[in-house]
Amino acid sequence: MLTLVGSILVSLSSGTNYVYSAYSPQLGARLHLSHTQLNVIGLAGNLGVYSSSPIWGRVVDSKGNRIPLIGACTCLFFGYLGIKRIYDDGAGDTVSFLHLAVLIVCTFMTGVAGSAGLAAAMNTTAKSFPDSARGTTTGLVLSGFGLSAFFFATIASVAFPGDISALLLVLAIGTAIPMLLGLVIVRQVPLPPASSRLGVEGGLRGREEYQPIPSGDAALFISDNDSHDALLNPISAHGQEVSNYHVPEASTAVELVQDRSVSRGSRATRSVSRGRHDGPNIYGKQLWLTPDFHLLFTITALLSGTGLMYINNVGSISQALYAKGNPDYDQLESARWQAAQVSTLSICNFAGRVLIGLIADFTRIRLRLPRVYCFCLVSALFVVSQVYAINVEDVTHLWKATVLLGLAYGGLFGICPTIIIDWFGLAHLSENWGYVSLSPLLGGNLFSLMFGRNLDAHASDDDSSTHSPLSLIKRAALPNDHQCFDGRECYVSSLYVTVAACLFALVLSAWAGIRDQRKTAETKRELVWDAEE
Repeated sequence: MLTLVGSILVSLSSGTNYVYSAYSPQLGARLHLSHTQLNVIGLAGNLGVYSSSPIWGRVVDSKGNRIPLIGACTCLFFGYLGIKRIYDDGAGDTVSFLHLAVLIVCTFMTGVAGSAGLAAAMNTTAKSFPDSARGTTTGLVLSGFGLSAFFFATIASVAFPGDISALLLVLAIGTAIPMLLGLVIVRQVPLPPASSRLGVEGGLRGREEYQPIPSGDAALFISDNDSHDALLNPISAHGQEVSNYHVPEASTAVELVQDRSVSRGSRATRSVSRGRHDGPNIYGKQLWLTPDFHLLFTITALLSGTGLMYINNVGSISQALYAKGNPDYDQLESARWQAAQVSTLSICNFAGRVLIGLIADFTRIRLRLPRVYCFCLVSALFVVSQVYAINVEDVTHLWKATVLLGLAYGGLFGICPTIIIDWFGLAHLSENWGYVSLSPLLGGNLFSLMFGRNLDAHASDDDSSTHSPLSLIKRAALPNDHQCFDGRECYVSSLYVTVAACLFALVLSAWAGIRDQRKTAETKRELVWDAEE
């Protein structure tokens, strides 16, 4: 439990990229940045998170938590201090290339740090709890990642209301300290020997009764050394195969892999896993050649791209809705609406990660269905959130779309690690998760840049209009020269694109569940057939 609490604290300090919307409009106003430039800065943070994930994953799998946690502490501290320095110095009429480059580098550093901290926390938790509780516990750790924005934004707003410089200082110090604490208390707790067994007539019993099978037809079953030999007989002393699989006597974890180069009646062992792993052991080049990986990658790219687009721009969305037809624009009131969206998004992101873990374990243990079916629920929530956002015309109703999006986004990243374990195994979880985490770079870049260009195009149209309310800037002190005044029309065309993307992800999610269930049923039938032989 101490490891779990420590992992949650580390995760809580790793998700600060989600707080970007709490200060990005003010950053843009002070430095005279366009919406496209603000999205590029925000995407630098996302790039840092997802591009470094495979690297940190491999480091955690091979070297442990120490290096990632030290790196996270350093990058978070200097990254946010760098952003604070640029913000405090301000800019002239236009931001210089040097200032923009420093902002991008500093935001990238915070993203790299978030990836390092999350990899350390998630890997430790996944390997310290049994399969029956893994969805719930990893969901709790990932929920801290989602709650990060609310946690730090609330601290800054209570202690330093309206002070963006103070918020950045809180982020610099408040995220670095938990990483140092994690060096002391985030430690992997070894699990006791597995007690579940394989039976001939009963098939798979205990918590291993259902085991998802990846496209490589690899299945890993946990059994004691005295497993029923009627089903898994080793090769005889005369070299004749008396079973389709070979099980070594000295291992409690056996990876059963069918060799496609031989017939059904003469399969041989292709690889044997030493140690304890709750699933197949697919990684590296083999992972990239597995169709299941590309299916998971595509679903995650579409849904995470939608989520990142909304998260990075929810502050601008609330300002556009608040500014429409409002002659009494108040910066402080606008900032409150903006902060409310960020806090709501963060809380629901947290809740989504916790709930999806419980739902995933219920689906697996009680309903005897693949956990991947949870993707259908997540995709449906994304669709509903985007449809609702399209129809919001008043900032007072935007929170409803934010709630749905937050739950969906949290659910997506709460279920992904568990699916990776089910499909590809636990031994290389962090590395495999890192490769899957590259997918938001594709969707996030595409959708976020599309959104920023859309906002800038409408703001430009406003500038050229003779009836534009740009006079309000002087009367009401609007925060940004690039402000759009058309409300939902500033961005609604971008939401139509994300609705289509999420609907496609929903179809793929249903196909993934059906495909996984069919493969599992087929493998069970083959095991029974082999036993009867």
